[in-house]
Amino acid sequence: MKIYLVSACLLGLKTRYDGRAIPCHACRKAVAGAVCIPICPEQLGGLPTPRMAANLVGGDGHDVLAGHARVITRNGEDVTENFILGAQQVLEIARQHDIAKVFLKARSPSCGIGPKVGVTAALLISEGYTVVEME
Repeated sequence: MKIYLVSACLLGLKTRYDGRAIPCHACRKAVAGAVCIPICPEQLGGLPTPRMAANLVGGDGHDVLAGHARVITRNGEDVTENFILGAQQVLEIARQHDIAKVFLKARSPSCGIGPKVGVTAALLISEGYTVVEME
């Protein structure tokens, strides 16, 4: 049986930055019949839910991991270390399982792929995981 890592918010868990539950029906359909491991990099990195929205500043997730960019909340708090720790935790979970694919939330500074790749997405991609972005 296939095992997928899935952004918890896509499954309808209240892990979004604003604490709302907005399930992604396309994602639920895509992962049907597989074992899904829900992950939330921001929570794994020690941030609360709800939390202040954050943005990548000075580059993308690859740049954050290289120390050349930061993750800053809308009120100016630097949460870069939380995002890096969360990405590392997700990678550790992935390494403990035979992950076939990773489904991540679009437009997230952790999980998004476009227009800027997020911190967790960048780490997983650099480690060779197949990452799919979902709304």
